[in-house]
Amino acid sequence: TLRSDGNLRVQFNLEENVRMSLHTFELLETFAEDMAVDGWRPDPAAHHQGNLFLSDEAGREAALQGIELQRRLGCDVTWLGPDEIAARWPAYRAHDEVVGGVFGPRDGAIDPTAILDGFRRRAIAMGATYIAADADGLVTTDGSATGVRLTGGEVLQAAHVVVAAGAWSTSLLASAGVEVPVEPVMRTVHVVETPIPLASLPSVFAPSGLYLLPEGDATAQVAWSLDEDPVGFDFTYRRQGFEETIWPELVRVLPAFDQLRIARGWCGLYAMNTLDHNAILGAWPGVDGLWVATGFSGHGFQHTPAMGRHLAESICGVTPTLDLGRLGPQRILDGVPLREHAGRII
Repeated sequence: TLRSDGNLRVQFNLEENVRMSLHTFELLETFAEDMAVDGWRPDPAAHHQGNLFLSDEAGREAALQGIELQRRLGCDVTWLGPDEIAARWPAYRAHDEVVGGVFGPRDGAIDPTAILDGFRRRAIAMGATYIAADADGLVTTDGSATGVRLTGGEVLQAAHVVVAAGAWSTSLLASAGVEVPVEPVMRTVHVVETPIPLASLPSVFAPSGLYLLPEGDATAQVAWSLDEDPVGFDFTYRRQGFEETIWPELVRVLPAFDQLRIARGWCGLYAMNTLDHNAILGAWPGVDGLWVATGFSGHGFQHTPAMGRHLAESICGVTPTLDLGRLGPQRILDGVPLREHAGRII
């Protein structure tokens, strides 16, 4: 979670993803007050600079369909032509292949550390027990999940077991005989310095999926998910991929960024659902008491509030506030994908 870049957006083409994002926006309005503990208040550091998703001709129809869905659900999104984009933000004057873009002015970024710490502290204050330990596997009895085994051998018994371990979920679930198509895909984020003033610019996403997130007046985060990204638990930062692949693509689409300097960078993991790149969320069929929340494929952090609420309500027998049933595990067992659209959205 702490390695997430913290981006938050409503620009999805799947209704469940849009609704989960809207839930997070709603939560943020009172998050500091709701999670306050003994005078301590988390600061989400919400920065609504907006997200601009550029589109080429191949992605135009999907982008317009997304706008229709997002507006129907109450989102503030606008289609801008290439001249409008260049007039508003000259640094984003794009290659001729860009036919326009979708701008969401409420989109932006929040601090993952503050959100995680806020939930954790508030949960502890309300009676939750927080244990810092490594889980070695799940415990099952007569076809039901009954606990978690720690690496030291201790077993934590439970009537319900929730596996929300991101890229580590696959091995934990395998210990209970459950297979999920989730791989730990390494994502490298590069922080670059540029002479272009960035403070007033929105985050920008190229048609290929490459993105640039301004984080002040002179630095930005740049990243791009590629098919050849390493699979495995590797957190070694390497800059070679930026100079050989990412920067040329950035300059090709946005020529103004031909002068950059890498300041630093880091690596994290996508819990990549190789079936359809969307969350696997809900009770696992055939294993009583086992609940799964994994495979968010890069947009898990921004959807965790809705995911947590959905699971809590489901476990307690309360009708879920959000209907996320289509994200349930049955589609994994059936091999039937639930995709955003043919275009590439991180």
